[in-house]
Amino acid sequence: MFNTFLIILQLFLTLVMGIYFLNLLRGQHNGKSNLEHDAVRELEKLHRLKQIHLTQPLAEKTRPTALNEVIGQEEGLKALKAALCGPNPQHILIYGPPGVGKTAAARVVLKEAIAAESSPFREGAKFIEMDATTLRFDERGIADPLIGSVHDPIYQGAGAYGPAGVPQPKPGAVTKAHGGILFLDEIGELHPMQINKLLKVLEDRKVFLESAYYSPGNRDIPPHIHEIFQKGLPADFRLIGATTRSPEDIPPAIRSRCVEIFFSPLDVHHLKTIAKNATFKAGFSIEDKTLDTLCKYAQNGRDAVNMIQTAAGIARLENRFIIEKSDIKWVAETGRYTPRYEKKATDRLHVGLVNGLAVCGDGQGMVMDVEVTALPCACGTGTLTVTGIVESQELESRGQRLIRTSSARASIENMLTVLKRFYCIDTTAYHLHINFPGGTPIDGPSAGTAILSAVYSAICQSAISNRIAMTGEISIHGTVLPVGGVAAKVAAAAKAGVKTVFIPRDNAENLYHVSGIEIVPVTHISEIFSRLFGNIDNSQSETVAAASAAFNVHSGERSASQTA
Repeated sequence: MFNTFLIILQLFLTLVMGIYFLNLLRGQHNGKSNLEHDAVRELEKLHRLKQIHLTQPLAEKTRPTALNEVIGQEEGLKALKAALCGPNPQHILIYGPPGVGKTAAARVVLKEAIAAESSPFREGAKFIEMDATTLRFDERGIADPLIGSVHDPIYQGAGAYGPAGVPQPKPGAVTKAHGGILFLDEIGELHPMQINKLLKVLEDRKVFLESAYYSPGNRDIPPHIHEIFQKGLPADFRLIGATTRSPEDIPPAIRSRCVEIFFSPLDVHHLKTIAKNATFKAGFSIEDKTLDTLCKYAQNGRDAVNMIQTAAGIARLENRFIIEKSDIKWVAETGRYTPRYEKKATDRLHVGLVNGLAVCGDGQGMVMDVEVTALPCACGTGTLTVTGIVESQELESRGQRLIRTSSARASIENMLTVLKRFYCIDTTAYHLHINFPGGTPIDGPSAGTAILSAVYSAICQSAISNRIAMTGEISIHGTVLPVGGVAAKVAAAAKAGVKTVFIPRDNAENLYHVSGIEIVPVTHISEIFSRLFGNIDNSQSETVAAASAAFNVHSGERSASQTA
């Protein structure tokens, strides 16, 4: 009887288990069927999305695809080809303002390198582009789109090996760029931790990944994953980093491994060419006078293309195929474009006004006014007012906030010492006002020669030609020290109509000849003064001192009479 009960119970349990597994199998089948139906629906949806196409934006149409389409960067392209198209291509850093073609130039030069016989780049070499400002990574190594990461079994996305407890390596951009180019835009914004990892990859030409779940003796791990963890992922590429920052803002460890190339700001001629090409590709025509108006507002090639695209839209609304001057003015006004300031030198002589030379943040040279007034006063009561300089500046670099003090104030202090020591001029006998107009704050020492010349001109009432410009730092001994950006400064001076430029002698060796302008290298401020004011002797200095003394006596007599 008992045995019969056990048999019945066993049959019952078997029936229940059979029904359970049958339902489970049926559920899996239904789930698989539903998954297949969902996959079909999603695939159809994806195909429908692919059938939708908008027209190609004008900015994309005008993107250079060949070397001759990169406008205004002949020297930069030559340097890129020299560094990339040989048998031993180098890592590269490209400096330059936005919208001048750094990314496009890197793309087309890679094509040239692939076509070169001696180049190691093969057909199909990839150009992987990433923006360093948007690169995000997890410090635990879970996600790193630049270097690569490991999806451990406990994390979502571990892949097919997750349930088996096998870590799944995920290659990053450095591996995807293997055999080609990794282009990092705004490389100066890269996180310091990422910079250190990138430098390690550049040295090893491999990426070594780590995981607490990897065991060399685990036979369940596939051979290719063993090889990745033990020998690393291949990452033999060439790095091209582009930045709008200055070289001193880039980590020295990266700079030391790269060839540095500088792209120039686009001038009016280049902007006209870009705008004309964009107009043609948009199916419109434009007159030269209209292009002149556009170039007053466009600061780079991207601005020029965007203005043409908007102006073309206005013309199309009015059924016109000619972009008119009024269209460009409307775009400039509604887009709040700032007009380009272009100083033009004249033949006039000015007292207390000198053309200084500077470099903007985008590396473009400019001619600026340095103006000074000097009003005699009682000796020792003079004041010094300086406007238009940056006293201090707060910078944010790679997550750190830095306070940088201006060195322009030091140039002015040096100027006072030189005037008193070499020319017997006591500046405390004058109310001096030194101003840098034009809206471009000055924060460097390169205006030293211009400041000193303008102050002497104002005190001695000696006029200076507006066709003269100068740059150079002044020491307390009157020595003219070398400064940066001299080539860009001289080019700006020539464009403004300046005929003579004084530069530090140490900068003259690396300066290309500029037609139509006299370049005068100097080592001491006396060389500049002899050209501007003639031979300055003690009698001339004594005349200035006597005039100051006479003013002091007159002020004292007037004060005494008022007291009486």
